[in-house]
Amino acid sequence: MSPIYPSAGHSSVLARSMDIIASDIPDVLIIRPDRYGDHRGFFSETFRDTWFGDAGLVFVQDNHSLSGAVGTVRGLHFQVAPRAQDKLLRVVRGAILDVAVDIRDGSPTYGEHAAVELSAENWQQLLVPRGFAHGFCTLEPDTEVLYKVTDHYAPECDRGIRWDDPALGIEWPVAPADAIVSDKDRENPLLADLSPQFTYQGGSRS
Repeated sequence: MSPIYPSAGHSSVLARSMDIIASDIPDVLIIRPDRYGDHRGFFSETFRDTWFGDAGLVFVQDNHSLSGAVGTVRGLHFQVAPRAQDKLLRVVRGAILDVAVDIRDGSPTYGEHAAVELSAENWQQLLVPRGFAHGFCTLEPDTEVLYKVTDHYAPECDRGIRWDDPALGIEWPVAPADAIVSDKDRENPLLADLSPQFTYQGGSRS
């Protein structure tokens, strides 16, 4: 497969050492880097700036989270303009259900979501464009998530929506009463109460 970034206005051919697969929402992409193993272990090239820079994505910050307990939920988060972020996520230990919710006003998939399992075992990454609220739930203890973003963290632009908003229809792998969630995330508004922050532009970055 010759992976071509099909969304967000990008038409550049990316690296040939990974596969690019559309999720249930075409703008959210599953990335599968090649991994070469032998009796010693494995080697994998997980990132190269030209793979994404040629497609208009320049990552400027790396983040690393550790969640000790199964059922830890982080999200659903996003940053608004002028500090909106694209995110590239992968798991180096454990596993998560990773979720991206389309919050682009006018999008044909507004309010819908893509849910993808990322794990150290399956070695998948997820590319979440700006215009999506993002969050995840841990499936294994001591799960570590690494992710790159295309703009720096800006508290004044930090926003969120409720992870358990029933209107989203997300089938989380944990009951709301059992989820481990920060006080901040519990206080996020419902999608219906969110003022428009992004505008759908026919697949371009909004």
